[in-house]
Amino acid sequence: MSTITQTQPLDVPSAIVQRRSIKTFKTDPIAPELLKQLVELTVAAPSSFNIQDWRIILVQDDEQKAALSAASWNQKQVIQAPVTFVFAADPKAGEGDLAQIYETALETGAWNEGMINYCKNSIPQFQAGLGDKRREYAVKDAMIAATHLVLAAESLGLSTCFLNGWIEEKVKEVIGAGDDPDLAIAVLVPVGYAAEPRLNPGRLPLSANVFVDKIDNPYIG
Repeated sequence: MSTITQTQPLDVPSAIVQRRSIKTFKTDPIAPELLKQLVELTVAAPSSFNIQDWRIILVQDDEQKAALSAASWNQKQVIQAPVTFVFAADPKAGEGDLAQIYETALETGAWNEGMINYCKNSIPQFQAGLGDKRREYAVKDAMIAATHLVLAAESLGLSTCFLNGWIEEKVKEVIGAGDDPDLAIAVLVPVGYAAEPRLNPGRLPLSANVFVDKIDNPYIG
C-alpha cells in the first residue's frame, strides 16, 4: 500500500512535540522532490563561520544499506528506511577555498566586504587555535544539521532515528572515506515512513536537569 504524503507541514513546535525515535520503518520510497526539500532544509542549518563543514552522504543503494547496517551493529532501520543520512564532519573545511561562501554572502547582503576580510583572517586563525578540538567543533556543526533534518522530516510527514551505535572506521569505508584519517562520523539518521506508533517515553521533571545560573539551582518552571 502506498504512503500518502503529508500535504500540510507541521509547525516547528508541533514537530518537536511529535518527534520520536522510530525503530521500524516501512520500505516505501521518499519522492525525489520531497527528499530534495529535506536536504535543502537540512543544509540550512547554522555552522561556525558558516563554513558548512558537514559532509552528508545519502545512503540509498541496497548493497550500500546492507554494508552500512553491518557497520552499525546490524541495526535494521538502515535496511528498512529508504535512505539513511550519514553525517560526517570535516575538520579541515576552514582550510579550503571559501570563495563561494564569501561570494554568496556578499550577493545576499548578509556580509559586507569588511566582514569578509575579517573572516578571511579570522577563520584560519580560529581553526588553528582549536588544535585537537577541531574535530569536536566540526562534529558539533554536523549534529546541528542532523537536528535540522529530524525536525524537518517530522514536519513533512517522515520519521527518523538518531543512530549512535556504529564503528567509525567501517562506516568511513562504506562511504568511500576510509583513507581520510581526519574525517569524523557524527551520527547516522535513517529517514522514512514509520511502521510503528510514536509513543512518548516521557521526560524527567525540569528540576532534574535544567538549572538557573548554576548547576545546583534547579529550574522549577
